[in-house]
Amino acid sequence: MVKKANAPDHNKLVSRRSLIVGGLQVALLGGLAGRLYQLQVVDSDLYKTLSDENRINLQLLMPLRGRIFDRFGYELAGNRQSYRLVIIPEQVNDMQLALESVSRLVVLSEDDQSRLIEEIKARKSFIPITLRENLTWSEVSRIEVNAPYLPGVSIESGKSRFYTFGSETAHLVGYVGSVSQSEIKKSEDPAFSLPGFQIGKTGIENRFDDQLRGQAGNRHVEINAVGRVIRELQRDDGLSGDDHVLTIDIGLQQYTMSRLGNESAGCVVIDIHTGEVLSIVSAPAFDPNSFASGISKQEWDSIIENPRFPLNNKAISGQYPPGSTFKMLVALAALESGLVGANTTHFCEGHIELGDTKFHCWKPGGHGRLSMEGAIERSCDVYFYEIAKRIGLERISNMARRFGFGSLNGIDLPNEKEGLVPTALWKKNNIGESWRLGETLIVGIGQGYLLATPLQLAVMVSRIANGGIGITPKLVRAIHRNGSFIQESGKAATPMNIPSEHLAIVKRGMERVTNSPTGTAYAARIENPRFAMAGKTGSSQVRRISESERELGVQKNEDLVWKERDHALFVGYAPLDSPRYAVSVVIEHGGGGASTAAPIARDILMEVQRRDPANHEDLRIPISAQYHNINSGRKNS
Repeated sequence: MVKKANAPDHNKLVSRRSLIVGGLQVALLGGLAGRLYQLQVVDSDLYKTLSDENRINLQLLMPLRGRIFDRFGYELAGNRQSYRLVIIPEQVNDMQLALESVSRLVVLSEDDQSRLIEEIKARKSFIPITLRENLTWSEVSRIEVNAPYLPGVSIESGKSRFYTFGSETAHLVGYVGSVSQSEIKKSEDPAFSLPGFQIGKTGIENRFDDQLRGQAGNRHVEINAVGRVIRELQRDDGLSGDDHVLTIDIGLQQYTMSRLGNESAGCVVIDIHTGEVLSIVSAPAFDPNSFASGISKQEWDSIIENPRFPLNNKAISGQYPPGSTFKMLVALAALESGLVGANTTHFCEGHIELGDTKFHCWKPGGHGRLSMEGAIERSCDVYFYEIAKRIGLERISNMARRFGFGSLNGIDLPNEKEGLVPTALWKKNNIGESWRLGETLIVGIGQGYLLATPLQLAVMVSRIANGGIGITPKLVRAIHRNGSFIQESGKAATPMNIPSEHLAIVKRGMERVTNSPTGTAYAARIENPRFAMAGKTGSSQVRRISESERELGVQKNEDLVWKERDHALFVGYAPLDSPRYAVSVVIEHGGGGASTAAPIARDILMEVQRRDPANHEDLRIPISAQYHNINSGRKNS
């Protein structure tokens, strides 16, 4: 057969197509092989990481909060075993019935049950839901006995903050509370995102929160496709918080609190040489354990509706006119000015006149002629009106600032107040009026715009008693970190350059206040000469007494409603021969300083001397030995 001209070669066409198809197949297989190589060899580490991220979950662990001790090793704040009741929804057929069954064993109100139902609906069914925190042992027992009839319900153990002495250290130690959303946004600490994580809200808990809360740990757990934990792969418990040893003597703290009783008051006891605060009390107080575990609405309402303001730390933020306790500083300013001497006398007839205004002494008939020491002893207002008029406001204000008034003392607590030392410029800027001479007279007896805290009063009398050394109050004695103690030296004390002869005059006047039969606090003296004290009474008015009332007779404090009574004050130190301790007591609306504040201060000064470690061999123990058990029980929950 003859082939036609130009006819296509069928074999060649088939061969070409086969070649093209084969080439495409080879290219496809090569691309697939290359991709497989890239996925399995080149990018294997990447996809292994992604796979592990789906399979392995990193979870934060709550750090164990550092403990707080008093100077002798008594635990003020610690972590105790706690129990919470949880339920796993996927193991429960009828949730409403389960909650009702639980409510017959522990307190679980209808509102609580409704809230829990909503929370359960919003979460995955295998995630445990907390029904109750801080179960009592009795509640734990009831649940455990009935466990066979409560499917999905179980008890988990953990650690919760506990304050051993409750209200007796409430304002000092403070309390912890849950982290707010605003605090989470401000902090870079990952632990803030942990459910139930708590931080210090007040007191030492707040001031040293960064050190007390430690560092969160973590654990790697393997999870399945729906997020359920299968097993734990790795664990790092993190770091526990630092333990803090305070300067406080809890025995003295308890005594002071009990001695103040039902008063609304602030009290501070200081070692005049070291600045260590041995007791700092604000009354009335509250139970910090209620805040740490979740306070009820009823208890919260009772606190905020109390007219004596239990939440306010009166010892450092209560600001009061210091009254006659301020007269020692006026005396020192007068002596330093050279315009008044120790033997300068003035006759008190019961008032002094300035223009058409009378400034009255607390003793209507007057004190007669007095020297400076006698004026301190008898707390003569007229004498101090006179020397305040002679030396002027500026000298008085400057002396007040040197002794710690009008500024923060830097104690290791939040929310300390500065008080107020007025000046002519301050009045012009804040009230828009010029200063008047009559106001200088009022400042001369510790009244008017002048304000001080109980802490400032304690610092003032400490600096007088120790010979003019500018001690600074401190609360932290040592920090226990990583198995070793770090001593806290505090701020160095410096001489205030007050002439010793001037201080001696003031101190002799204070000694006469409590130990002379004509002293204002003689009735509250310490009779044992070994423990005898010096001091100064004070009363500060909270209302103005009109001339018509003076003519008819000034009402006694006990005849007035509580809010209109004078504040009662006393500052003092002991023992006389070798001063060691200083105290300030302020009783809100307590009436007379001599009758109300002085007896309390006397008893506290007697107690602190009785408890002096120098008199008790068993208390003279090195810090490291006192807290030999501080390393025990340091495991995270």
